[in-house]
This record gives sequence, C-alpha cells and structure tokens, in this order.
Amino acid sequence: MIKYALRRLLSTIPVLWIAVTACFFVLRLAPGGPFDGERPLPPVILKNLAVHYNLDKPLIQQYLIYVGDLLRGDLGPSFASEDFTVAQQIMIGLPYTFTIGTAAFLIAIIVGVAVGCLGALYQNKSPDYILGALILVGVVLPNFLIAPILQLIFGIHLAWFPVGGWGDGSIKYLILPIVVLALPHAGRISRITRGSMIEVMNQNFIRTAKAKGIGPRLTVMRHALKPAMMPVVSYLGPAASYLLTGSLVVESIFGLPGIGRYFVNAALNRDYGMVLGTVIFYMVLIVFLNLLVDIAYAWLDPKVRNR
Repeated sequence: MIKYALRRLLSTIPVLWIAVTACFFVLRLAPGGPFDGERPLPPVILKNLAVHYNLDKPLIQQYLIYVGDLLRGDLGPSFASEDFTVAQQIMIGLPYTFTIGTAAFLIAIIVGVAVGCLGALYQNKSPDYILGALILVGVVLPNFLIAPILQLIFGIHLAWFPVGGWGDGSIKYLILPIVVLALPHAGRISRITRGSMIEVMNQNFIRTAKAKGIGPRLTVMRHALKPAMMPVVSYLGPAASYLLTGSLVVESIFGLPGIGRYFVNAALNRDYGMVLGTVIFYMVLIVFLNLLVDIAYAWLDPKVRNR
C-alpha cells in the first residue's frame, strides 16, 4: 500500500508542474494588466510597480522567479492588497471554505448512499420513483439556480434561515450553502449507488445469503454495501473537485468570507497574483484529494494496488 501511494504521489508532480506553467503563462499573456483601472496611473508609478513586482523582467525570468518562490512555499504577493500576501488571504478564507465544503461532502455521501440503497431495495416501486424524482431535481439544476430559489423560499418567504453572510458562525448561516453544495453530488452518488447495488444484489453470493434466511436490510449492510461502494469511491475524487470549484460560486452568492470571495474580487480587480495563487492552491488540494481516493480504492480492491 505504501509503495502504491508513493507511486501515485510521484505521478502527480508532472501534472502539477504542467498546470502551474499553463496557468502562469495564460494569465501573464491575457489582455490588460493588474494595475489597469478606471483612472490610469502615471507612467512613473507604473514603472516603479513593475520593478517592485518583477514585471519589468522577461516573461521566462518572471516564470523562473515564481517557480522558485513556489518551491519555497511562497505563493507570491497580491497586487491589490499590500497588507496581506496571497498565502495569508487564502489562510484567512480557508476555515470558512473548509467548513462548508467538508460538511457538504459528508452530507452528500451519507444522503447519496442512503437514498441509493433505498432505491435498490425498493427497485421500481413507489419509494424508488419518489426519491428518484427528488434527486433528479438536484442533479439537473446548477448551483447558481438552486441557491436563489432556496434563498427566496427559506430565507425570505419562510424566514427560517438567513439569506446570506456568516453572522456569528452559527449553524443557521451554514444550512443553505451546505444544502446547495451537497444536493447535486448527493443525487449523483445516489444514482451510482443504486445502479451498483442492484448489480451486486443479483450476484450469487447475495442469493446465497438470502437463501440462508438473512433479511434484505441485513444482506445489504453485511454483504452488498462494500462491493457496491467501488464506483462510489471512484466518484468521490471528482465530487471533491466539483465541490471546491462550486464553492467559489456558492460563497459569492451567499456572501461568505471564504476563499471564493477573495478569488472573485481578485478576478474583478485583475489581481493576477491572487488568482494564480488560488488556482494553484485548489489544484494541489484537488490532486491530494484524488490521491486519497486512489488509495481508498486500492484498499477496497487489492488488484489495483498490485498492478
């Protein structure tokens, strides 16, 4: 298992390097600059800023300087904020993003697996159809459409939850953003679980368990659940990636002080340092999460780690 994990870890290094290189040059070659605004700055100030941020150097030299800083763990300065570096702003927003992201991820897994198992147990019956219809809504509608609908219903008309903001950090401020993030992935996980569970339930060892008089619920928990989880585990890596990128939109809609707010503000203000640093942070996090999923998959299936 350790050798497999090391192989997977080493294989991520070229991927990260290519992604960092591509993002750097795309942002640097994009039209406009970080100091372009409604009021143009005097040429002398622009020149001093370019020297301060190494923007006066050739592009390849800027790239080498940036990569050198990255290897030392420095994500660079923020062009729009003199008080905080990119890393400091990410660390300020990380607890909020981590809180709603982790909660949404866990809820999506629990709800998705539970609904999928129920759908398999009651295949082609009323509970299966009802749950399938509800889940379909979550899968089809995007986050930016689900969010205002829930805000309108539960935040304005019923006034059960705040429409946005973090407030005192109590659970009432988190419920709507977490539901918006979790709903699409709970739907996909439930569909994957249902299909995989139906396939496993038709295998011989399940028929043997039923022939021994074991009830359907106990059969699912003891014999069918683990082998049926293989496709679900495969989806968790992409799901975590979608949750992270989706949180950027959800945080902006609900006005949460997470990384998404800094990223959106940086994009609007052409703060390329903050945009690039945030993208790199998310890429590293996504690669790490996919690595954990690969290790979990290898733990469930010994054939994978022995390849």
